[in-house]
Amino acid sequence: MLPIREMLQEINLTEQKWRILRTLDEMGEVEQSAISKEACMLLPSLTRTLRAMEAEGLILRRQDEEDKRRTQVQISDKGRGLLADNILQALEVYAAIEDQLGREKITHLLDLLEELRNVKV
Repeated sequence: MLPIREMLQEINLTEQKWRILRTLDEMGEVEQSAISKEACMLLPSLTRTLRAMEAEGLILRRQDEEDKRRTQVQISDKGRGLLADNILQALEVYAAIEDQLGREKITHLLDLLEELRNVKV
């Protein structure tokens, strides 16, 4: 994943922040635990990262109106713009990886990662 890391370094974004932005772009406004699951991050790490992202203007957070203990998160216009400005480059990297590994291996890898994510410990 070195090419992705290099791309993210150029825009001063961590892999975790990129995953969060991609997750929020796909899911819309969601509760933090949903982001944690989809972005494969522990809640304490996610909370710290979201705090930084909010300060950078990449996301918006608000208290859930029905359950004040929950926080709803959505991508901001700035965050969406950052994704839009860099998604083509990221897709090119993913395509190059797929070209080298082949679609079958990529599919198998994604299936295994999904299984791993669902393991109950």
